[in-house]
Amino acid sequence: MTQLARPDPARNRSGRCHIRPGPASATTEPLLADRPGPLRAGGPVPGWAIGTALLTPVVLVGGWLIAGALQPASYSPMRQTMSALAGQSGTDRWVMTAALLLVGSCQIATGAGLTAVRMPARILLILTGLSTLGIAATPEPATGPTSRHLAFAVSCVVTTAVWPVLVARRAPARSWILSVCGCATVTVIFAGLSCWLLIAARDGGGDLGMVERLTSAVQGMFPLVVALALRQTARDAGNQGQRGQERSRHWQAVTPICQRHSS
Repeated sequence: MTQLARPDPARNRSGRCHIRPGPASATTEPLLADRPGPLRAGGPVPGWAIGTALLTPVVLVGGWLIAGALQPASYSPMRQTMSALAGQSGTDRWVMTAALLLVGSCQIATGAGLTAVRMPARILLILTGLSTLGIAATPEPATGPTSRHLAFAVSCVVTTAVWPVLVARRAPARSWILSVCGCATVTVIFAGLSCWLLIAARDGGGDLGMVERLTSAVQGMFPLVVALALRQTARDAGNQGQRGQERSRHWQAVTPICQRHSS
């Protein structure tokens, strides 16, 4: 790699300026935003996308807490799912239904705003939001969930579990959570939670409500973690580029002086 000359402040007796090799200027090094990786050269994550990613878990948890408080004493959040809160037998079911509609809309908006990740990951997050809207649009009857409701619920679980795989890139990532190893770890955790949820739903265990809430809350937090990591990566890349430009302007200013002394 071509290296710029760096003037030595110490001069010889003839008054000439010694030139010794210095580190390559940052202008000759590819910036992080120009390298292949989780962050593309499209710029940082917009603030509104971080806001929608934050709203997703907040609205979801707040929705089931408020809706659960409105239910009769016979309702058990440990045993019964969130779908029962928005179901036809639920008390004030509009609370949980509105929460699901807002969560699905936030997931769609977050998928549209995360322009720094690859398109397949964004599409999958948008599909997750559509599945959440489908859950809200197919309320659970008093006799039990319908096939369409179950299809939307399973789709939501699967897409959120697979999504971290599509976020990862093989190129080196500044943030561990965006690396292949980090996303693989998250995927394994999400897959374990999803399997636990599906087993509890199949067996009708007494902890189904607790498992569903834990799984949905943990999985709902990950888009926010990704958005914050991408924004920090973009900020670090911008700072690195600014420092490189300052160093380049400095050596471009002092090199002609040294050349005049040596002539």
